[in-house]
Amino acid sequence: MKSILIAVRMLVVLTIITGVIYPLFVTLAAQVIFPAQANGSLQTRDGVAIGSTLIGQDMNGDPRYFWTRPSAINYSPLPSSGTNLGPTSATLAAAIAERASAFRIAHNLPDDAAVPAEMLFASGSGLDPHISPEAARLQVERVATARGLSVEQVNALVDQYTEAPQLGFLGQPRVNVLLLNLALDGLQ
Repeated sequence: MKSILIAVRMLVVLTIITGVIYPLFVTLAAQVIFPAQANGSLQTRDGVAIGSTLIGQDMNGDPRYFWTRPSAINYSPLPSSGTNLGPTSATLAAAIAERASAFRIAHNLPDDAAVPAEMLFASGSGLDPHISPEAARLQVERVATARGLSVEQVNALVDQYTEAPQLGFLGQPRVNVLLLNLALDGLQ
């Protein structure tokens, strides 16, 4: 009986420490040190949340906006995942060929032009909000034409919104598509 009481007390104490005190401490620290990130990195327009810089949005098909990478889950954060299709999958090969063709047509590229990989493959999470600066530059002319802006103006925005690798050496340069598209909206 004594062992059971000790076990119950330990369970209660550990539950309070790990289930109440620690989560409250982490939440408070996050709210103080990183409030924007702790609240979802939301972007607002006129006081209304329109997206998060952490989650890609489907702007693909609208010529006025930069397109992000494909999503296997239609950009919904609830079932976050990839397609699980392997390199020998005929379904994956057909999807890649279709995406490459559509990208080349939309951007007036020759049939043999290389298309950046992130414009062909869905990400592992299906939610990546970034593309490479190269993928963004391939879209500049289309976006500039659709918005009646100069190519130079749109290129300057791509330069402005190109993020360096984290800590200067982790990852590759990238462009957050939501922030870039919001900046475009701010020009007009």
